[in-house]
Amino acid sequence: MHAVAGDRIHFKSGHVGQPEHEAEILEVQGPDGEPPYRVRFDDGHESIVYPGTDCQIEHPKGD
Repeated sequence: MHAVAGDRIHFKSGHVGQPEHEAEILEVQGPDGEPPYRVRFDDGHESIVYPGTDCQIEHPKGD
């Protein structure tokens, strides 16, 4: 998994009926774009995440 600040990360729900979550990557703390990432969720909550295989990185259009 490779990301840069400004990318968005999508967390897929592991359970039926639970919504997916999205966050903006604020800081990449691992080497060469690898996790962990400091993110801000759409509700304003910030956290350090180590995304699993159920996550997808979205790069801004034009990059």
